Amino acid sequence: MTITWEVVSAVLVLLGAVSGVWWRVEGMIRRNTDDLAAHRLHIAEVYVTKAGMTEQTAQIMAAINGVSGKLDHLTGRIDALYKPAARRSGGQ
Repeated sequence: MTITWEVVSAVLVLLGAVSGVWWRVEGMIRRNTDDLAAHRLHIAEVYVTKAGMTEQTAQIMAAINGVSGKLDHLTGRIDALYKPAARRSGGQ
């Protein structure tokens, strides 16, 4: 195959088209990355504040303490239930 100006110009047009598509894709990726960063910053500023996290942590800890208290009460009731049975069978 001989290299003519038509072949050279066709290769240059093809390379230009490929690079143009690549440039558009890179621009879209960069824009979407910037949009994602802006969205993350917005969420951090509006929805996740230190005071809000402190309040949520306090609520979670109160719920855990409530469950712990109920579990302790239940354990006491189960122990009280088994004490008379141990005395009847000659245990403690």
